[in-house]
Amino acid sequence: MRFDTRVTELLGTRLPIVQGGLAYLAYAELAAAVSNAGGLGQITAMSLGTPEQLREEIRTVRRLTDRPFGVNFAIGEHGRAFAPMLDAAIGENVPVISMTGGNPAPIFEQLAGTSVKKLVLVAARRQAEKAENLGADAVMVVGQEGGGHLGRDDVGTMVLIPQVADAVSIPVIASGGIGDGRGWMAAHALGAEGIEMGTRFIATKECVHASEAYKKALVSSSESETVVIKRSIGAPARTLHNSWTDRILEVERENPSYEALKELISGEANKRFIYEGNAEEGFGWAGQVTGLIKDVPSVQELLDRMEQEAIAIRKKWATIL
Repeated sequence: MRFDTRVTELLGTRLPIVQGGLAYLAYAELAAAVSNAGGLGQITAMSLGTPEQLREEIRTVRRLTDRPFGVNFAIGEHGRAFAPMLDAAIGENVPVISMTGGNPAPIFEQLAGTSVKKLVLVAARRQAEKAENLGADAVMVVGQEGGGHLGRDDVGTMVLIPQVADAVSIPVIASGGIGDGRGWMAAHALGAEGIEMGTRFIATKECVHASEAYKKALVSSSESETVVIKRSIGAPARTLHNSWTDRILEVERENPSYEALKELISGEANKRFIYEGNAEEGFGWAGQVTGLIKDVPSVQELLDRMEQEAIAIRKKWATIL
């Protein structure tokens, strides 16, 4: 059974499944595994130190897979200019660039005249409309269930996806709360033509940079064991709940400012947990999909399972209809 949509046609993939950018975690091993399994794997550009390191990571992906992949740019993150890194990706003829966390207009300007496919992560209908007007080839739409940075409006995936699908003509890729074949098929029913998953791909064997403690926490945590931090400074983001996030939320109540929070929410604090498993000194991004994560399979096993679930649902729909 085939899963052809405008997303698979655009990306050149067998399945309309995109792996999220995953700061400090989305490197060659994971990206290649997702692409080899039929989806679109991605590496995260701004977690790498230099343009040359990005070039080498791109070349490593190509040694591991001959299938399409993307490079994600977290705009405005890490306090660095992205233009030199984007130049490196363009120079390596990367087929897909995705953009998250800021105004994508400068990236569109830099990509002008190239054949690169452009994906933009949005969290509101108005953002999707803006992305389409700028020239996005597709929008990835994240509901408030998602992990990492979210929209400010607290709109869930179930409501947000149909709104955006009605508002834009380009393909919609659903994100937030999706971790199995049921979520994938539900996204199609809502008007999406593909899905993006972030948290679910962390709990896989090929996400080799994630600590075992992080993966175990994703498996053992329920959907109610995530919290939204940074809301007080206008940048809400969902993480696993632990003592460190309690400290963050306490500071947000008492002194809601970036200066008061910056050490607590820094990339270094993030890496202390995701790399070292130090839950007393750091935090890890995670969506409410943790309530559906029960194991740590290989990427191939995960996507094979999702495909079989999706096929069973499509057959069930056929009997109902």
